[in-house]
Amino acid sequence: MATQHSRAAARFMMAPAVFVLLVWMLVPLSLTLIFAFKRFMPLRGDRIESGWDFVTFFPSLDWVGFDNFTRFVSSSAFWPSVVTTLVIVGGVLAISIVFGVLLAMLLDQPMWAQGFVRILVIAPFFVMPTVSALVWKNMFMDPTNGLFAHLWRAFGADPVVWLSDVPTFSIVLIVSWQWLPFATLILLTAIQSLDSEQLEAAEMDGAGPVSRFAFITLPHLSRAITIVILIQTIFLLGVFAEIFVTTGGAFGTRTLTYLIYQRVLESQNVGLGSAGGVYAIILANIVAIFLMRIVGKNLDK
Repeated sequence: MATQHSRAAARFMMAPAVFVLLVWMLVPLSLTLIFAFKRFMPLRGDRIESGWDFVTFFPSLDWVGFDNFTRFVSSSAFWPSVVTTLVIVGGVLAISIVFGVLLAMLLDQPMWAQGFVRILVIAPFFVMPTVSALVWKNMFMDPTNGLFAHLWRAFGADPVVWLSDVPTFSIVLIVSWQWLPFATLILLTAIQSLDSEQLEAAEMDGAGPVSRFAFITLPHLSRAITIVILIQTIFLLGVFAEIFVTTGGAFGTRTLTYLIYQRVLESQNVGLGSAGGVYAIILANIVAIFLMRIVGKNLDK
């Protein structure tokens, strides 16, 4: 049992790391909140010339109140970007969970070079998003020289221009390829922890493969599936690189994160983009709270 002295020593040793982490998180968040209430367009002549006002702790820029928030949410691109974000997140989660369960069950079976096959399946998770997006764009989805185009021609069909004909599905496909290994790894670990005696007893009682999966395997995977949904959703809400490399936000693929990028870097309106960042934080927290309740219910079972 840890003594009071050992607990105090542990807190003392953890304090520097906790302090650095808090500064790392709070400084960008504080600046985002500050600029959200300010008018700051640096390439249009706005400069922080007189430094910081240490009375209000705000940089010396024009105060606009909630004008940036109003302008951002009233923009015609706001709600479509929110819908696109949720569609991409939902599509990637559906593909990751369905195919993750299938791959995990397949990889759990005895096979030749099982360890090597598992490494190949998990490898895409370690590829940079920009690289994977470029590979899919140029090697698979290119309407002239891409692999899919050659397959379409082999069957006598016209190639699909993926990034303009089905742009949202293309983004979902690219992002799913990256996150499917993560889901497979978590689900494979959960499957390996399943008691084989339960499956053997069910088989002896006459239960078929579908019944064993529906009533034994799938309930056992519920916690792992919940964890996959929670972790992936947190990261998928900020999908950016894949869209930037492939469609550039065109053809209805502009997510909330990409809209913020356009407001800050393309329009050089830091205040408006910061207000969008606050909305993104609110959306992420709403989704996180909703998912945490689901996680809590599943973990309590």
